[in-house]
Amino acid sequence: MIVDAHQHFWNLETGDYPWLTPDLGVLYRTYGPEHLAPELAATGVQATVLVQAADSGAETDALLALADACAFVAGVVGWVPLTDPAEAAKALERYASHPKFVGVRHLIHDEPDPDWLVRDGVLESLGLLAAQGLAFDVVSLLPRHLEHVVTLARRHPELKIVVDHLSKPRIKAGEWQPWAGRLAAAAAFPNVFAKVSGLVTEADHAAWTVADLRPYVAHAVEVFGPERLMFGSDWPVALLAADYRTVFETARALVGEQGSDLVFGGTAARFYGFSGFSGGNAP
Repeated sequence: MIVDAHQHFWNLETGDYPWLTPDLGVLYRTYGPEHLAPELAATGVQATVLVQAADSGAETDALLALADACAFVAGVVGWVPLTDPAEAAKALERYASHPKFVGVRHLIHDEPDPDWLVRDGVLESLGLLAAQGLAFDVVSLLPRHLEHVVTLARRHPELKIVVDHLSKPRIKAGEWQPWAGRLAAAAAFPNVFAKVSGLVTEADHAAWTVADLRPYVAHAVEVFGPERLMFGSDWPVALLAADYRTVFETARALVGEQGSDLVFGGTAARFYGFSGFSGGNAP
């Protein structure tokens, strides 16, 4: 089963997305299952992980409702108020009965505090995730965020952690350090995984090439191995730089044949815990 481990839906009429403004052009519209289904059918992707794009319980409820009605969504990474362990526990209890609720994410890269991830309340709440076998997606941007991934991995060795978008390396600027070293340090912990996703939007949107992305993906393969890497389209955000098929085929070319079954399906199914999901292309 081919899995896209990172995609989004949003509805501008019913949702609240502070980051989503008209200047983002193609992104500033509603995207739902009916828009993604043809792309999945064309590329042979059978299952997806639907990831939150707003820090709100209302959006998580909406995503779970979409997942209920959508044949290809295998799992939902939602949001809970991690800064308040008591409220986080209540939210997790409410979502625990939903079979497609597989993990939690918070838009930490939008937080003014670079140390938000290691606040006492957040660390305590992440222990609740670990106890329930839920995953935590880290959308890191700063080198400091990757340092904190190491802190999380040490504090909660049973917590399943995945670094979204390979921690957004500065591909357009051709920067290598400190990203490469910090990613390797995070990868030293067996409970840390990463997504080969969101890379085209970190390159030059109008003039990126596969060669621009290759060193970053090669480094990720070296430090994580395919058994801890998973492909994600980051659709529709990726539309800023490429269409769905181009993102998919680029990732195929970068990962190569060895281990591709893991990166394009096996790792995500094992990590998020939906190995028995049958998948489908219809919305």
